[in-house]
Amino acid sequence: MKVLKPVDAVIVGGGWAGLLMARELAVRTSLDIVVLERGPARGPKEYAEDMDEIDYVLRNKMMQNPADNTITHRHSVRDPSAPIRQYGAFKPGTGTGGSGEHWGGISDRYLEDFFVLETRLRQKFGASKLPPGIAVQDWGITYSDLEDCYWRAEQLTGVSGKAGNLRGRKIEGGNIFEAPRQNEYPTPPLIPTYAATFFNKAALELGYHPYPLPACNLSQTYTNPDGVSRPGCTYCGYCPSFGCMIGAKAQPSNTLLPVLRRKKNFSLRNNACVRRVVHKSGKAQGVTYMDESGEETFQPASIVVLSAWTPQNTRLLMLSKIGRQYDPETGKGTLGKNLTHQVTSGGHSTIVYKDALNAFMTSGAVGYCVADFDGDERIDFSKEPPGLLRGGTFSRGTSPEYLPVSTFGRIPASHSPRNWGAEWKKASIGLWDRVGSAAGYRGDHFAYRQNFMDLDPTWTDRWGDPLLRMTLDWTDYEHMQMDFGSRISDKINAAVARVSGGKLVEGGARGPAALARTPGRRTRYSASSYSTTHIQGGAVMSATPDRGAVNTWLQHWDMPNLWVVGSSSFPQNSSGNPTLTILAVTIRAADGIVGKYLKKPEALV
Repeated sequence: MKVLKPVDAVIVGGGWAGLLMARELAVRTSLDIVVLERGPARGPKEYAEDMDEIDYVLRNKMMQNPADNTITHRHSVRDPSAPIRQYGAFKPGTGTGGSGEHWGGISDRYLEDFFVLETRLRQKFGASKLPPGIAVQDWGITYSDLEDCYWRAEQLTGVSGKAGNLRGRKIEGGNIFEAPRQNEYPTPPLIPTYAATFFNKAALELGYHPYPLPACNLSQTYTNPDGVSRPGCTYCGYCPSFGCMIGAKAQPSNTLLPVLRRKKNFSLRNNACVRRVVHKSGKAQGVTYMDESGEETFQPASIVVLSAWTPQNTRLLMLSKIGRQYDPETGKGTLGKNLTHQVTSGGHSTIVYKDALNAFMTSGAVGYCVADFDGDERIDFSKEPPGLLRGGTFSRGTSPEYLPVSTFGRIPASHSPRNWGAEWKKASIGLWDRVGSAAGYRGDHFAYRQNFMDLDPTWTDRWGDPLLRMTLDWTDYEHMQMDFGSRISDKINAAVARVSGGKLVEGGARGPAALARTPGRRTRYSASSYSTTHIQGGAVMSATPDRGAVNTWLQHWDMPNLWVVGSSSFPQNSSGNPTLTILAVTIRAADGIVGKYLKKPEALV
């Protein structure tokens, strides 16, 4: 094994969390910092020269290769597991920037009550009315602990949006149901697309309060506090699954790397596959990894930060035998618990618009959202199925819905009896820019005792290490959420069809981009049907060591010089997209290292 010169800090993973932690440490300290990224180098030049939909969307060019390393899945402890051979339900990125390169850009803050969800649910509904096996828990920090970190993240990325709750003052046109903000967004909202204006008008007519989606896709040229300038969005439509060819979408490669490249105390090593955290006597010594030539290498370090994608953070802790493995039978242990994914659904109907939408001119986060049903304060429980505890958000679909190749053939069944032939081709060409669902649903995913991660006893990666195994399935509660989401989505779809002069078609659109679900159908969690890449949990934060793997500073409870950052620390999954909260908790963790740990290297309180 090759042994390298010791460094002050080694960071595993070069995505949003890892490069943001590197930026915070490199700028604010003189620490010698190394980031190890398992994938290749990526950057703006590559994106500007290559925007091939076949490569990026259908062949997943920016995603991890399941042939090298994947995850196994089973629905319950009684079922056998099988490797995910082709990513479908989620698409983990690889290479410099990770999933932060190919994300869409939606930049939500979480609701204030989400950080104390266990307390909230028990006080409002009582333990007897909660779903069986529910394992939600309070984070150990509150929204007020993160508000300034949220703002710093928004300034860093230049989020475009409109405040709806500015220091307690409600502002129409913004999200009036959001938690209080201390500052307006750094840049104004994106210009809405033609289709989005119908959603906005329909939502207003229904009595809702639509607001522009907060977006890390800039509405105008912006220079952040680090002096990094980026241009406004050109609405090319190539956003999710792609890196931005001009840098309008905030990505680690165009937001953090320009700062880090100026720092002599920072280095990035690509094609470095980390296999273990080396530790002794309760202290991390560094990490071992396979370098790009296949040689096993030991990088000693005084501080180790795990900042890989959620399952990989959890797997590295398990492979390194750090922490106590969670046991779903007894509920004991903390490592691997609270595995969650985001709950999504669409309507049972679709719209054939009167006119062409020019929907290919769009952005990954442009559009409107409705938060009137988010959380539990505005739910009319007298009209909802018994047992529904929280709602969710509804928003206009974004650019993956309108790429020319992957969405061809998305037409209502009433317009062609088959998915092939001359009649189908004619309808597909004629309706391609006139068919779509107006509303999609995003809801919380509660943690359950039976959903967890561990190491698979059978399947291994190319190095012979056990793969991570996900035990995950939907419960009756998630199906209730999906049915709720479909019902409200259908209501919005009908209103959009009315205000646009289009036609509502029952049954939804067939084809690769169809969102419809069969009413009342109870589907199992599928590893092949895309939901979001928002997998969370496994190394959750907690106020006490018996309930989580890391403390509220994301410092490991058992190893004070080991930090685990990212959404692996989230005790459950929100209706809001997680990226902005990942940035916020990473900033807070960096504050803990710089402001507390380096002054007195011990467990933080």
